[in-house]
Order: sequence, then structure tokens, then C-alpha cells
Amino acid sequence: MNNAPSPENPGLTNWLLILLLGIIWGAAFMAMSVALEGFGPRMVAAGRLGFAALALIVLGAMIGQPITAISKTAGARGWLFCTAIGAIALAMPMLMLTWGQQHVPSAFAGVAMGTVPLLVLPLVYIFSPEEGIGPRRIIGMAVGFVGLAILVGPGAFGDTGSELTLWGRLACICAASGYAIGSVLTRRSPKMPPIALATGTMTIAALIVVPLALLTEPLPETFALRPSLAMLYAAIFPTALGAIIRVRVITTAGSLFMNITSYMVPVWSVIFGIALLGESLPPQLFYALALILVGIFISQSRQIIAALSR
Repeated sequence: MNNAPSPENPGLTNWLLILLLGIIWGAAFMAMSVALEGFGPRMVAAGRLGFAALALIVLGAMIGQPITAISKTAGARGWLFCTAIGAIALAMPMLMLTWGQQHVPSAFAGVAMGTVPLLVLPLVYIFSPEEGIGPRRIIGMAVGFVGLAILVGPGAFGDTGSELTLWGRLACICAASGYAIGSVLTRRSPKMPPIALATGTMTIAALIVVPLALLTEPLPETFALRPSLAMLYAAIFPTALGAIIRVRVITTAGSLFMNITSYMVPVWSVIFGIALLGESLPPQLFYALALILVGIFISQSRQIIAALSR
């Protein structure tokens, strides 16, 4: 009997990992808000990617999965995938979201990120058919998306008064598309050590975003402690640690399973806002959470029932 994790058998470890990922990505919104008190948006993106790449390079070297392992295990093809994933799934979404959120309600970005699992469906059908797509998964993801839309509320589709609102919405959707494409690329990438893969993709993204930020946005005159610590937190946990977990989950349990986090992150973001920032409890939270949980159960019902029956 094969107990190795797979799209049909994600395993308890992968369930725990996506729960952890939902929590640390949900907390990232608070860290970003604090970091923006002392840095411009492109500089925050550059800081996240740059410090995360450095942290992964050091960690990989310490545990025997250095970035050079990409060349040794996958050669030029490995670097081709790292470059594509770093540019499409890391650099492009961060830049697009940074620009787009200046022209759309912040809740719209949450709705756009919630489309990632839906965008992944046709890509998986074409490029990763072994993951298996049927009515159950399509219905489950659609129900989860309805729950997310209820959570963020109708304000997500309001108008900020910007002349570039339409382009801002398109930028957010492009960012979501980048994440979706990146999930499938990660799944199809040649076999290489997971931390080396995460390091390679993060380094490519940093090499794109950091020079762009330095050329287009001035460094602050002083580096205040609170925003600086928030940036370091965002770099180490949601970005560096998040990249390792993401690679591990996608390569073992598949793109569709990984994208459950797209529905978990907004929920954790709201919970952290209530618990730590004193924000008010949205009256629709429990209805939205119920729909999201029902959607996750429907999409993963076969795996959940199989796991409980063991």
C-alpha cells in the first residue's frame, strides 16, 4: 500500500501545513500595513523578496539544500522553471497588487485572490490531469468562492474615484493569474530539493523587484524600528517560510489542494484584525466561514472520508 502524499491522499502533514500557511499568510496583511508606515509599496515588496531570498540561501546552505543543488539535480531545465515561477508567481503578482490596490478597494484584492482556485482548474485540466478534476471539486471551489465574496462584502466592487479603477482591477486579476500559473508550474517542475527550488524562485523574483524598486522609489531617510521589524517578519515568515511550505504541498499534494489556502487566508486576516487590531466583527463572518468550510469539504470530501475511515 502506498502511503506517500498525493492529490488523492494529501496526508495529515499537508493538511497541517496548509492550515499553518493560511495563518501566516493571513497575518501578513497586518505586517504589510505596519511596514507601509515607513516604506513605499515597491520598497516593501523588494524588502520582502530580498530578505526572504537571503534567508533561504542561508537556510539551504545550512541544511544541505543550497541553491546550487538546482543545477546538480535538474540542470538548465530546473533554472528555467525557477525563472518562470519567480517571475510569474512572485515578482509579477507583488508588483501588480502593489500598483492595483492604489486604484481599487482593498477588499477587491481579496476577491481577486479568491479566484486563484477557479483559475487553476482549467490549467490543471490541461497541464496536470493526474490531479483529477470532477464535478465535486468544481462545485466545492465555487461554493468556497461564494463564501469569500460574502466575507469581503459588496464594498469590494465599489468605485474609489480613480480614473484607473478598471486597470487596477485587471492588475489584481493578473496577480491572481500569476499565482495560478505558478502553482501548476511548481507541480510540473523537474524533481529538485524543495528548499533549493524555493530559494531559486525567490532569488529570481528578488533580482527582478529589488532593482526596479531602487530605481523608481526612494529609500526612506530614516529606518524606523516598527516598520523595519514588520518588513523582516513579512520576509521571513509569510514569504520565506511560506515559499518552502508552498513548494512542499504543491509537489506532494497538488495545485488544487494547495489552493484551499486562497479561501483560508481572508478568514484568518479578519480574525487577526479583530483579535489584535480591535477591528469590528463583520456580521457576515460566520455565514461566510460556514460556506468556505462546506466548499473545502465538498472539494476534498473523498480524501477526508478516506482519512477518517483509516
